[in-house]
Amino acid sequence: MSSTPLIEIHKLRQGDNLILGFSIGGGIDQDPTQNPFSEDKTDKGIYVTRVTEGGPAEVAGLQIGDKIMQVNGWDMTMVTHDQARKRLTKRNEEVVRLLVTRQSLQKAVQQSMMS
Repeated sequence: MSSTPLIEIHKLRQGDNLILGFSIGGGIDQDPTQNPFSEDKTDKGIYVTRVTEGGPAEVAGLQIGDKIMQVNGWDMTMVTHDQARKRLTKRNEEVVRLLVTRQSLQKAVQQSMMS
């Protein structure tokens, strides 16, 4: 069972930088067998691999293991890692709206115990 929440992250300004407070993994140019969140090890989607405690992403409700489907309306299902990073870090966008899919916690825990 999975849900598809829309998460709105307000970037935090630090000097010249706008901070999101999370890291991503995956992309069509990456090896999906190395992605701990890919269910069948063939999924080349973009996944959240780290969320900074107290950062904008955590405040917005983003979770480790979330799969990013869209960023501000842009499809993220068939992008390279670099394309995904660039979409997320556009300088002229202070707010990022993410459409994500999220595995149920129970399923994620079961998978991590099996691997």
